[in-house]
Amino acid sequence: MPLIIAEQQASEQLEASLNQDPDNPQKQYALASLYIDLQRNDEALELLNRCILVKRRDPAALYARAVTFLSMGSYRKAACDLMKTIVLDRGFIQAYKHLGFVQFTLGKEEAALKTLKKGLEIDPEYAEIYCVLGDAYLDLGELDKAKEAFEKALDLEPHSAEAHSKLAMYYLSRGDMKGLKKEYELLKTLDAALAEQIGNLFF
Repeated sequence: MPLIIAEQQASEQLEASLNQDPDNPQKQYALASLYIDLQRNDEALELLNRCILVKRRDPAALYARAVTFLSMGSYRKAACDLMKTIVLDRGFIQAYKHLGFVQFTLGKEEAALKTLKKGLEIDPEYAEIYCVLGDAYLDLGELDKAKEAFEKALDLEPHSAEAHSKLAMYYLSRGDMKGLKKEYELLKTLDAALAEQIGNLFF
């Protein structure tokens, strides 16, 4: 059974269960998480707002709402929830990655570096955070540090399409078309759609 169909069926079951117990925050959170996967962001946000009214200090619900805000392009609201998540759970590594991304996106590169490095103190082998760290360094013009971060991500996850695409952008920033071509060829086997985007733009 395709995953999307399974998720839709699961959401229908949870909807029926929530109708029987509409104020249950656990069921609200579970259904909201499925809605996020299904990109039903408005419905996810409504449920998470209701959940957080009851469980104001629930880091998982605050993080889920932050992810929903990110999907909707509400970066400042996402940042607020991510900071609350970290205050409530200092070890919530994914929140550091997303907060660093938001800060970087809003042009606060130095704040992003600080956040991402704090995350790496918690888990120095979290590959995804190195990709965001590399982006921040790239934007600051610190190209050697950017390359080092992207390569560290690949050391940890050699088949990460995201890390290979980041390294491709690094090579592009250096005008290194040979390096870009190498990453493009690797991406063909890892993420054909992403490789096609790069190929259409540059080859």
